[in-house]
This record gives sequence, C-alpha cells and structure tokens, in this order.
Amino acid sequence: MTIYRKINIIMRMVKCSLAMLAWILITGCQTMKPIYTVETVDLNRFMGDWYVIANIPTFIEKDAYNAMESYRLDEDGTVATAFRFNKGSLDGPLKEYNPRGFIKDKSSNAVWGMQFIWPFKAEYRIIYLNEDYSATVIGRTKRDYVWIMSREPTISDKYSAFILNFLQEQGYEFSKLKKIQQMKIQGV
Repeated sequence: MTIYRKINIIMRMVKCSLAMLAWILITGCQTMKPIYTVETVDLNRFMGDWYVIANIPTFIEKDAYNAMESYRLDEDGTVATAFRFNKGSLDGPLKEYNPRGFIKDKSSNAVWGMQFIWPFKAEYRIIYLNEDYSATVIGRTKRDYVWIMSREPTISDKYSAFILNFLQEQGYEFSKLKKIQQMKIQGV
C-alpha cells in the first residue's frame, strides 16, 4: 500500500470521526430554555401554610392526599419546612418530612436549595407568585418536578387554566401533573 493510499484512508477516518463528533455535539448539547424566577419574594409574606393543589410528584409524594407545605423563617436565615400529607387516601396515615430551605439568591429570595438529606440540596425556584401571596408555583430547571400551591385548599377553574398555560410556556409536561385531593389533614 502506498503512502498516499494510507494518508487517504486516515483522512477519511478523521473526516468520519469529526462528522460523528459534530453530530454528537449538536444533538447532545441542546439545552432547555432558562426557567426564570419571580423578581423578588418578601420572605415574611411567603412564610406560612401552602396547600399543594397539583404537582409533578417526587417519589415520596406519589400517593399523597391533603398535601401541605409550611414555612418558617429561622433566625439564621434558613427556612424550617414541614411537608405533611395523608398517605394513600384522604384519611390515610399522616406523614411528615422536615427539610430545610437555604436561600441561594439573596437579591431575589426566589432561588432556594431544599435539603432533605445532608449534604444534598435540591433546586427550588419560585417561578410564579401572585401579588397578594395567595398562590405560587415552585419549579426546577430540569422541569422534572413542579408544585402549584395556594393558601386555600382549592383554586378556581379560571385561575387553574391560567397556571396551566403558564406551565406550558415554561416547558412542563402536563401528562405528569397530578391534582392533589384536599380536605382537612387527618391527625393534625
């Protein structure tokens, strides 16, 4: 085999490898559009009880009824959290988890790290909050989980449609969204 033939074979292999690498980079590096947060959150107004109206549930929320998240701002600037729900039915056994929230973006107070197990902090972004602090949406950049929450156990159909449209604009997949049945939490 001549040197020219060897060079030709090597050049074709290099071209093929470069084409394959370019294809991997183009298809593998597609990113989701950013998920924006609200401009600012008044932490004192945000604290208190929130009913979970609907969500894309985490593994602990898959069979949750009467789900409620409660926040309390501690002196050290972290957020003591109580997540309570009845497991399996409206009157099922009460479950409670107590993660801690860490405000990551102090200028907006809209980006938190929620720590269930040390040292891991899950992303928690306040992506919608109405003016009177009666409804909020918590999201994540990956769009793998979302929580629609209200100060009341229900929201109107009109408001629900508005929030669903908002989530669609944010790139969430509706087929994963689960409505949470609400009633007074048993055992509290």
